[in-house]
Amino acid sequence: MSGNPLTRRAFVRLAAGGAGAVALGCRDSERYTDADAARLEAQRREERERSGRGPYGRQVYRGYRGLAELPWFELDPEGRLRCVDESVPLAIDVHAHLAVAVLFAPAPDLQARTERVQHLLDCDREDPGCPLDLDVYINANFTPDDLSALRRGALGNLLWGSAAARTHTIPNLLAEMDDSRVGRALVLPIAFGVPFHDDLTERWLDAGEQAGVRERLIPGASVHPRADDALERLRAYAARGARVVKLHPTMQRFFPDAPEVMPIYEECQRLGLVVFFHGGRAGIEPGYTHQYALMRHYEGALRAFPELDFVLGHAGARDLADAVPLARRYPNAWLDLHGQGVTSIHEIVEAVGGERLLFGTDWPFYHLAASLAKVLIVSEGRPELRSAILHRNAERLLGLAREDA
Repeated sequence: MSGNPLTRRAFVRLAAGGAGAVALGCRDSERYTDADAARLEAQRREERERSGRGPYGRQVYRGYRGLAELPWFELDPEGRLRCVDESVPLAIDVHAHLAVAVLFAPAPDLQARTERVQHLLDCDREDPGCPLDLDVYINANFTPDDLSALRRGALGNLLWGSAAARTHTIPNLLAEMDDSRVGRALVLPIAFGVPFHDDLTERWLDAGEQAGVRERLIPGASVHPRADDALERLRAYAARGARVVKLHPTMQRFFPDAPEVMPIYEECQRLGLVVFFHGGRAGIEPGYTHQYALMRHYEGALRAFPELDFVLGHAGARDLADAVPLARRYPNAWLDLHGQGVTSIHEIVEAVGGERLLFGTDWPFYHLAASLAKVLIVSEGRPELRSAILHRNAERLLGLAREDA
């Protein structure tokens, strides 16, 4: 891509994460304060303290397979977790990815089927699986060793490839969708801004067309805000059928309200594309990137482009308390619920209503059923809410016909 904002050495060091990554960036003390950092730590502490004390009680299972304890799921004879309740409407997952390989990493075969998916945060790596608490932000279930392995895998996705990435393929995603009653998934690439081999959008579009799965895998796209040809790429991706543009302030290192990004929003509005943001601090990314994802930095875009729909990924992640007021103020703000615990989802529904809430999974970071189980728990006895979150809102946002109509 032209206009690459990141040197090869800098990006490799960024992906490696850890303490050394902080030195790559400078914190803007006016846009990210000590009080902001303290709020993240307070959120983690309060989350631990309130887990299991909400309206759904304790919701801890042994790994993704342990979700078979819930009434909607079973383990089949091969030990695969399946949603077997046919009353659960076929869902639309608005937040999925395929294999990432950029810079030096060889591109995996996206048409390959493997015996199992190695999720990037894999609660089923051992048997029994790790304790999976559905009442906390999902990455809180993983140990420092798990997160270190995630960072090593990210480095592999830049340099030599990774065994996990080789399982993040179209057939594997479709198989897990079938197991989880997910009818369609929106596939969201990221333009990282590396010097070369930064063509995930093109590769994933090509792979989807080759596989003939356009009915099930909805194509997304990404551009880097500082790429010289960003607008030209947006037009080309829209012409190929992309419906959504993924922008990732922490990965791409930009403030969502920066003047440099406004032409991208304007072009998305002209093309009828939805903007899907990574929203908020997940808490496991390099510390210096936290400054870009504070929810107050998203308000300028929401306010300046009232006719453009924006999805706040992860419903603001660990900054949920600041994302909800944005969704209340701006009718063009939609919340992807991925990652949030059951009590938090309950609180979002009570505060915002159910009409702009979306089902997302962040596959292949996690098993699809980890997100599905939370929505089913919160929507039990509320079929209209369940249908709205699992498919109806996404159909309205993306202009999709109901799959089983």
